[in-house]
Amino acid sequence: MRKQIFKFLAYFGFVSLFLFSGCSSDPDTDPDFLTAQDLLDESYGPDPKQNMDVYLPAGRTTLDTPLLIYIHGGAWIDGDKSEFLQVKSALESEFPGYAFISLNYRLFDFTSGSNGIRDQEQDIIAAFDYIESQLSQWNISDDFVISGASAGGHLALLHAYKNNTSDIKAAVVFFPPTDLIELFPFSNFTSLGLTALLDGTPTTSKMVYLDLSPITHVDPLDVPTIFFHGDLDSVVPISQSQLLEQRLQNENVRHKLRIVQGQGHGFTPQTNVMLLKEAKDFIGAF
Repeated sequence: MRKQIFKFLAYFGFVSLFLFSGCSSDPDTDPDFLTAQDLLDESYGPDPKQNMDVYLPAGRTTLDTPLLIYIHGGAWIDGDKSEFLQVKSALESEFPGYAFISLNYRLFDFTSGSNGIRDQEQDIIAAFDYIESQLSQWNISDDFVISGASAGGHLALLHAYKNNTSDIKAAVVFFPPTDLIELFPFSNFTSLGLTALLDGTPTTSKMVYLDLSPITHVDPLDVPTIFFHGDLDSVVPISQSQLLEQRLQNENVRHKLRIVQGQGHGFTPQTNVMLLKEAKDFIGAF
């Protein structure tokens, strides 16, 4: 009898071990499980500013890992991809399972007049071309969300509405310039800056201003867009988002404008968390 009990226990233990080990999702026992990886200063062009930081999540796959691409602000003349770090933890919390990229691009040089908005537009195109060439190596999908703040929001929308040849599912932007002709007279700083960046004024270079304004390129096939603007913004007037809202409505593009009461050009960390949750709810699952 004891011998039979021993055999039963031994058999049960063996079967249990086999079943539990066969169903384990422990990354340490799965040779195909990919650990998280950060690729910093990944180059997408010859200029030192043409680089990006790539944050790849653990367990990523080419089928199930979307990518959010963030473009920093700085009035097209300043800023750095490290801006992304201010919202990285909030994004990882609200967008679990996503990969993230933060882009640098060439900044305008007032001395030489080089690297204007037209050049920056081309940098974003080049960055997307490079990203698409690396998707299989990085083991992530081609489901993209494009995002940015201020000047980065402008470049994000310009790419999404004008130059989108990728599978961009949505745009998430913060206090973006959208109509450069309407923005021009907002302040002396704005007028001087745009004159330099676009090598002319709306009078002398109207077609350039139109072509580099995201609002010009909105059509019914454009990506769903959620955007946020503070009602106290003294850098990019809230009218820039209201103009975009009207254009998106006219073209029947799915969108949402969230006006943030009592805040200006930049939001508190707590507000950012709330807005990113709202953005994720707006986007939904792919």
